[in-house]
Amino acid sequence: MTGTEATRAAEVTKAADELREAARTHTPCAPVRTFLTGMEAAYAVQRANVERGTAAGRRIVGRKIGLTSPAVQTQLGVDQPDFGTLFADMAVPEGGQVAAGRLLRPKVEAEVALVLGAALPHRDCTVVDVLRATDFALPALEIVDSRIADWDISIVDTVADNASSGLFVLGGTPVPLTGLGLRSVRMTMTRGGEVVSEGTGADCLGSPLNAAAWLASALARMGDPLRAGDLVLTGALGPMAVAAPGDRFEAHISQLGRVNVEFTAEGDTTEGEAS
Repeated sequence: MTGTEATRAAEVTKAADELREAARTHTPCAPVRTFLTGMEAAYAVQRANVERGTAAGRRIVGRKIGLTSPAVQTQLGVDQPDFGTLFADMAVPEGGQVAAGRLLRPKVEAEVALVLGAALPHRDCTVVDVLRATDFALPALEIVDSRIADWDISIVDTVADNASSGLFVLGGTPVPLTGLGLRSVRMTMTRGGEVVSEGTGADCLGSPLNAAAWLASALARMGDPLRAGDLVLTGALGPMAVAAPGDRFEAHISQLGRVNVEFTAEGDTTEGEAS
């Protein structure tokens, strides 16, 4: 290992350690971009903590796509989405509760979830490939979180931090893609009955199917393709909203249905660690 390689390995280890400790102690850390060099290193940090999670017994169930909004990409100075890993213990039952203190500074966004019936191993995955591989779609809420203090993040910070993953909630009625126009679906998300986010399938890279094809290609190029049975959260259809104890969020996505979750100040009815 050269001196440069050793330095980069040390950067990756330091960032992974700081993010994992922030998740363990529920104490945010400073941005890791101050000492982490580039996107390759950021994904190496993400992989390191995913591997630590699986070694500890956590089960991978799929992937999430982030930064699908052109406005957010412009804000962070990037021209493509990012991705993170979903674990089984990040799932919250439909209509379930998230206890105060389980996450640091949660925000909620509504999106389309796809569940795959076949693998997507191609480095040049197309929308047709995604259509053929998908068993069904579901409405979903992603509860994003950041281990970085005050959400002071760049693209390097969020990638290293597992794409700012937190928890997710899935609607309970699967919808086959036959006859379903994901580009044209309309989303409305409310908090306590007040509309806080709206959007369409076209707001997610032109279509959630485009986002899924991008993800499949990116993972295949990295040698870790999407597999049969994987859940894919395809990215936000509208702006995310800050969550606080006592808030109840409900999203309606046309053609797919509704999904909701509540944030409570006491009594955690869900299990597992989110990191």
